Amino acid sequence: MSQTRHVPVMLQRCLDLLAPALEVPSPQEPVVVDCTLGLGGHSEALLAAFPSARLIALDRDKEALRLSGERLAPYGDRATLVHAVYDELPEVLARLGVPKVQGILFDLGVSSMQLDEADRGFAYAQDAPLDMRMDQTTGISAAEVLNTYPPGELVRILRAYGEEKQAKRIVSAIVREREKEPFSNSARLVELIRDSLPQAAKRTGGNPAKRTFQALRIEVNGELSVLERAIPATVEALAVGGRIAVLSYHSLEDRLVKQVFAAGAANTAPPGLPVVPERYQPRLKLLTRGAELPTEEEVAENRRAAPARLRGAQRIREEER
Repeated sequence: MSQTRHVPVMLQRCLDLLAPALEVPSPQEPVVVDCTLGLGGHSEALLAAFPSARLIALDRDKEALRLSGERLAPYGDRATLVHAVYDELPEVLARLGVPKVQGILFDLGVSSMQLDEADRGFAYAQDAPLDMRMDQTTGISAAEVLNTYPPGELVRILRAYGEEKQAKRIVSAIVREREKEPFSNSARLVELIRDSLPQAAKRTGGNPAKRTFQALRIEVNGELSVLERAIPATVEALAVGGRIAVLSYHSLEDRLVKQVFAAGAANTAPPGLPVVPERYQPRLKLLTRGAELPTEEEVAENRRAAPARLRGAQRIREEER
């Protein structure tokens, strides 16, 4: 897989958001965490842009760690790559003896490598085994979800994670077909979805299988529950003055990030206090107005950037114990 094809999303904007926290002269080297290493595009740019920074990068995909390891080898011991899911960051930092960090970057969603490797089953455009596990050493595959989950649970997943209006229709077709023969490959599922949707639903929003594949991927990898734990934990790991930037690719992820940032930036004092005590003051300052979107030029250069939403925040106060 050629690494030149991989264009990191909103790269310059992410670097600009994190720069004030990573360029500050300090006795210790600043530490920046890339919670979603992937093919290492953002990580490489962080190491190049901030020569005094040390990088800790996490990924649950061993193949991504191997490829990125080759890419980041020139930076030697400035880069520490760890096989972990991003909600495990507190344990990873404790193990490495790093109490607080100055910068954190999340680039959520599926890495280009996972989409481009046909046999992983993430992409609906090519036939492949229905796997979809980001870490292929653990967990259940998308095929197992399709073949074993009760119909009600499948409907819930398609509605909640895929925002699929035709969930009931698609699930009744899945249940009917899996009784004849269990699902194993993506092409059969794509065809079934296409056949079960009304004409009007097929005319909008790209490939009709897109929402179902997104829902299965989120379920297989526990993405939203992991993110729900990870964002507060990473905010906790930020030193005062530290900054976090999060790129998300669908409204469910973006909503979670927005809620955590908004709660951190809120004054939590009971109403009517003449002076707000320190412990009720906001812990975060928002660095983006709402979510920032990629430019038209960027989307033209990299179509995978199209759905991206970027939010940033800065830690402005320690937690009161």
